[in-house]
Amino acid sequence: MPASDRQHTLAKPASITGTSLHTGEQVTLTLQPAPENFGFKFRRMDLEDKPFIPALVEKVQKVERATTIAEGGVNVHTVEHVISALAGMGVDNAIIEMDANEPPIVDGSSQPFVELIKKAGLQEQSEPRKIFEIREPIYQETRDGTIITIVPDKKFRVSCTNVGPGGRFTQYLSLEINPETYEKEIAPARTFVYYEDIAPLMEKGLIKGGTLEAAVVVRGDTLLSKQPLRFNNEFVRHKILDIIGDLMLSGKRITGHVIAVRPGHGPNTEMARAIVSQYNAMRAMVPPAVNIPGGEAVLDINEVMNILPHRYPFLLVDRIIGFEGETKCRGIKNVTINEQFFQGHFPGHPIMPGVLQLEAMAQVASIVLLRMPSHQGKIGYFLSANNVKWRKPVVPGDTLIIETEITKAKRSVAQAIGRCLVNGQVVSEAELMFNVVDR
Repeated sequence: MPASDRQHTLAKPASITGTSLHTGEQVTLTLQPAPENFGFKFRRMDLEDKPFIPALVEKVQKVERATTIAEGGVNVHTVEHVISALAGMGVDNAIIEMDANEPPIVDGSSQPFVELIKKAGLQEQSEPRKIFEIREPIYQETRDGTIITIVPDKKFRVSCTNVGPGGRFTQYLSLEINPETYEKEIAPARTFVYYEDIAPLMEKGLIKGGTLEAAVVVRGDTLLSKQPLRFNNEFVRHKILDIIGDLMLSGKRITGHVIAVRPGHGPNTEMARAIVSQYNAMRAMVPPAVNIPGGEAVLDINEVMNILPHRYPFLLVDRIIGFEGETKCRGIKNVTINEQFFQGHFPGHPIMPGVLQLEAMAQVASIVLLRMPSHQGKIGYFLSANNVKWRKPVVPGDTLIIETEITKAKRSVAQAIGRCLVNGQVVSEAELMFNVVDR
């Protein structure tokens, strides 16, 4: 991925024309830029309504020798190579237009699509890149001996063992995947097929566009190809290429170590489903976004607790008594002798700690911050406080009026000013800075 933590799309459209592997049709594929959070979607330009098909695992229809996705009777075959190239080269959002139902096979690798992406160029977008960190191992095993597991790792790494029929061409490779390693070590690896599998595939109407320019054919211990192997372990490298494309059908970039033995499109896409399942289980623990009212509004303590994560003894707002426009908010804190902090600050001469007044300002500012559409359902972390002043002591029986105003909110960083008043007099004030993140 690009070094930036922002999403990327293509800077401009770019096209390639060639022959489809399984249907043998001529097809032009065009990569188009797409908006933030769009993901990857194929578009059939040859059909009347030019329908979109999201490149997601729930759209997977069959996985025989290639991955096919479908939506409402419209399908696209052999999606894994182009998706692999997009994911491997750090593209997050793209439209893949085609005037047939299968991308061109070209030379059987994803290198032509990598070159197409480089021709189009990358465009950084404003939204942060969303990466799902695998924190609990996922393990899958099939009856015919395929094993795929993902274990936690701070990077995206794939370790793969390819095993051919009778143990032929057993190859192993472990690699951290990023745009540099993908382009150099994975993208050039071509698809391959065993000679004994060709006749059954042809009987099923597949590989009509298959040639020795588009694949390596294995016959016994002999390799049939128009050119020599690009790597001495080219087969396992292509298996990793397929894994990257198939797992991206989860719709999630991940960090984790994928360990695969005898992988195939079926097990790969089942693992993509497992990633979606673990992601959904994780998101189920996030409380639903709270509907914070716009305009004039008063929020009681229960509504305040629905918005803020704080609880006793650290919830320092009893009520929100009003909003002004999109950026200003006023809250109340009733200071009583029963406050826990008065037991030690100072016994016999109770005074509300100034840092808690600062925290009260931050909590009220967070409410107006989380009211903004782009920040709803998130949480604000305190980054800094500047020009803090405490002017008068706050004692039991005082009613603290907390006034805040958001002065700047850009992407995930926001600034605010706040002040606390008792009987109309300012008792404390500060400039605040927040980092707004997903819960």
